[in-house]
Amino acid sequence: MTIESTLLERANGQCELCCAQEGLNQYAIPHSPVQDADHSLVLCATCEGQISAPDTLEVNHWRCLGDSMWSQVPAVQVMAWRQLKTLADRGEVWARDNLDMLYLDDETRAWAEAGQQEADEDQVPTVDSNGTRLQEGDSVTLIKDLDVKGAGFTAKRGTLVKNIHLTNNPLHIEGKVNGIQIVLVAAYLKKA
Repeated sequence: MTIESTLLERANGQCELCCAQEGLNQYAIPHSPVQDADHSLVLCATCEGQISAPDTLEVNHWRCLGDSMWSQVPAVQVMAWRQLKTLADRGEVWARDNLDMLYLDDETRAWAEAGQQEADEDQVPTVDSNGTRLQEGDSVTLIKDLDVKGAGFTAKRGTLVKNIHLTNNPLHIEGKVNGIQIVLVAAYLKKA
């Protein structure tokens, strides 16, 4: 049995990410430890094209990841994690929420993150008021009172903001204050 026929049988003749049944191809996942059926997927032409050329992403097409991310197949989990990460980095809140829910064991997470570090190194880091680099999921403290426009309250100095999210702009982060997700200026924060 060939790798492609093994994959088609595993996928029930449909794209393993969006369930399309037309234009299916074998897709070897980049940065995999080996190239075999366990490290490959069956993808439709749409998914494969958008993965290969990320600037052509059609955001609504990827809402299918809300279902496929629960697959028991590690290769599907890896690609779902990578696409959700790409979308979350572009500011898609629903993708970040799904990414927060997606549990990967340590080995699968390491595989999913393979190759991500090189892309991250090209970006300007987000730093707090002391120049400390902020990471996704860090906790920060406000160093001054901030008026929250549109929400009608002031975020007080000393407020702890847990589990922050980085944005495409290295000057801003997102976090919840008083139960409301807001954008904060990194220069007014210090890492907790």
